[in-house]
Amino acid sequence: MFLAAFSFLTISALMLFVRVPPPAAANNLEPGIGPAIQLTSPDQFIKAGENYFSPDGKQIVFQAIEKPAEGAEAEEFYSMFVADLEFDAKEQPIALKNIRRVSPKGSANTCGWFHPKRQNTLIFASTLTPPAVQETPGYQRGTSRYRWSFPKEMRVVEVDLAKADGTAASLRTLAGTGEAYVAEGSFSPDGRYLLFCSLESGDGDIFVRDLTDGRFTPLVKAKGYDGGPFFSPNGKQIVYRSDRNGDSLLQVYLADLVFAPDESITGITNERQLTANEHVNWCPFFRPDGATIVYASSEVGHSNYEVFEIILPTPSNPNLTHRRVTESAGADVLPAFSPDGKWLLWTGQRNATKSSQLYIAPYIASSIPPSAK
Repeated sequence: MFLAAFSFLTISALMLFVRVPPPAAANNLEPGIGPAIQLTSPDQFIKAGENYFSPDGKQIVFQAIEKPAEGAEAEEFYSMFVADLEFDAKEQPIALKNIRRVSPKGSANTCGWFHPKRQNTLIFASTLTPPAVQETPGYQRGTSRYRWSFPKEMRVVEVDLAKADGTAASLRTLAGTGEAYVAEGSFSPDGRYLLFCSLESGDGDIFVRDLTDGRFTPLVKAKGYDGGPFFSPNGKQIVYRSDRNGDSLLQVYLADLVFAPDESITGITNERQLTANEHVNWCPFFRPDGATIVYASSEVGHSNYEVFEIILPTPSNPNLTHRRVTESAGADVLPAFSPDGKWLLWTGQRNATKSSQLYIAPYIASSIPPSAK
């Protein structure tokens, strides 16, 4: 999670991908999506990003910095917003409406996520108040103005959207004490578990909290920063990205969850690395059918991140198949699917101002060639 840019270093490639060519479509200009629709505008937001759908596909949550009134200064940190999707007569999403801020003014916020069972319940990470100045930011690339920071005040909070008023009093803390960065949260499909990243140890570790009894269980405590975790659609696996080599070149990992007889999560097993190259690969996200994982990569350059897709092995196709999804000037990152898998929502810079804004487009599924089967 978080928008970021990283340094140029190399590691040896450890995995061979089978590449899938773009599907044949006369009216399609990008490999894995149809025509893109811009949902936010620099007229309203200086930048916007990291967007996810509600369970019914009618709302989205995203972080953004609003354009200030003339003569005023813009806020320094992202606020958290919720908006309704507007649909045309063919039920195609075309715009956002009823945009409202749900985070406290002046606070730093990121990583919004809807509860899968309670329509009006939202979680996100917030510092609640303006964070203290940090001498050392998180990941950044030398000349980039964007800094991926880890404020110690950040914690995962929950809000009832029916009562959200943009104040700290409307938020309830689910994980974090304000003494170490805790963020990047998401729910299991049944809503029982909260999955998140914590820097309490000084390293990025992945934990799960059982919301039925409050128990916290460490899942990934390997060397290096592990974060951005999501459950698979069936709740049996997690996908995440890791700086396991300590070189700021993130790689995508997948692991199976281990369950006790009472169906509580006790750990992970069968961890496998899905990318292993000299690129930054991050923000992995499952398609609702569980067959593919989309993610952003610097594979075509740090100045032009694009969305790629991993098609997971099946008995009929044992290869780990890799293909490009977006192809446009400017970064395309943080992809997320609609609940029915028909739409891809992401953060892009494909506009005249080159600012980060929200985009949506119909997803075009891969057609695996016979040679890859």
